[in-house]
Amino acid sequence: MDTTAPGPDVPDPTASAGHAVPRVVVMGVSGSGKSTIGALVADAMNAPFLDGDSLHPLANIQKMAAGTPLTDEDRWPWLSIIGDELAGAGPAGVVIACSALRRSYRDAIRAKAPDTIFLHLDGTVEVLGARLEGRSGHFMPPALLESQLATLEPLQPDETAVVVDIAAGVTAILDESVARIRAVLNG
Repeated sequence: MDTTAPGPDVPDPTASAGHAVPRVVVMGVSGSGKSTIGALVADAMNAPFLDGDSLHPLANIQKMAAGTPLTDEDRWPWLSIIGDELAGAGPAGVVIACSALRRSYRDAIRAKAPDTIFLHLDGTVEVLGARLEGRSGHFMPPALLESQLATLEPLQPDETAVVVDIAAGVTAILDESVARIRAVLNG
């Protein structure tokens, strides 16, 4: 890892004028660590963090809590809000946790913020299932994992993205994520 890269207390040169603004969507199925890793990535990059789940309309949260998968009609307004947040990011950028499972969803986000980098937190069914079983107070029941995995469309070569395996510990996931996002921004 680049030891000269800015830490949490050092301003990130990529956020200054003339450099790429980090607009990052931390994506993946429920249980992949989007909120945890997203907040840590944002902190490491001196960018604000927003959990995309907080932007869901109440009706969407109620559907998910009842075990009912969202429809595309449910998602389009939410994805538009995510895109608006990314597009409106200030010079520090923004990191947003958002499942972004389908290519069309990522396209909708990129239509508003074309320079978005997608950080896909990828894991096996076993790792994801174990994480979901250990959570409490979250509105995504483990039974919906299968539905989300069936919906997930892999990132394509023409999408600006980083894929990180979540089998490692949080520190390793964070270090790899930040290093690879910075490489894209500086690249």
